[in-house]
Amino acid sequence: MPLPASATPQTPVPAHGEQAARAGSRARAPGRCWALVPCAGLGERAGAALPKQYADVAGEPMLRHTLRALAALPQLQGTLVVLSPHDEHFEARVPQHAFDRRWLARVGGATRAASVAAGLAALRERGAEDLDWVLVHDAARCLLQPAWVQRLIDAVADDAVGGLLALPVADTVKCEEGSARVEQTIPRDRLWLAQTPQMFRLALLQRALAQAGAQVTDEASAVEALGLRPLLVPGAWENLKITWPADFALAERLLATR
Repeated sequence: MPLPASATPQTPVPAHGEQAARAGSRARAPGRCWALVPCAGLGERAGAALPKQYADVAGEPMLRHTLRALAALPQLQGTLVVLSPHDEHFEARVPQHAFDRRWLARVGGATRAASVAAGLAALRERGAEDLDWVLVHDAARCLLQPAWVQRLIDAVADDAVGGLLALPVADTVKCEEGSARVEQTIPRDRLWLAQTPQMFRLALLQRALAQAGAQVTDEASAVEALGLRPLLVPGAWENLKITWPADFALAERLLATR
């Protein structure tokens, strides 16, 4: 993918496929879209030998599935992958032809919030500006389909705050009192399960993360802490986050149906 004309790196980032050609031909305007994939975690709950983003799903590392879906979106000026400075797996698991190495940022931190904050700074170095939209997506949501992302972009593009893909809760929700016994049943009629991508303007998200601290588990939570109300955009059940060992088999079965 090319950098916007306003970016002035010492060595220009080369075009990356058809998406980059389309992006480069558009006039510069406020509200451009970028994707950011934090990819610095270990994913220990998944029980994989590698960090889970590199574990195979249907014969390919889950990260490759994720990046392929994002690359199909012509609105994206670029997709930045944020790695740990000590990552030793990306080059071996994601071939050069599958992802332009100039869109890697080895600036990941100890938490998701730290990795996203560092990634936002790296996007600025590549030409992103205050009013540009950033779509932050979990690498482990590898069943992502471009149509779901398009739905989010269409819904949020004119929103004053931003928003996220999410699903209304269908199951009865129990809160336990500390020893695996029910303390209360929580009404589900206003409950949603947060998914990704989560889409916010760059400057707003930077400010939100700086004030919220490292413990927030998603970008919407940081924005909510500013007193703002992100838009909930209906997602898809298949947009699951691979977390546990059994999730790999489920993801493979779902991919086999496509």
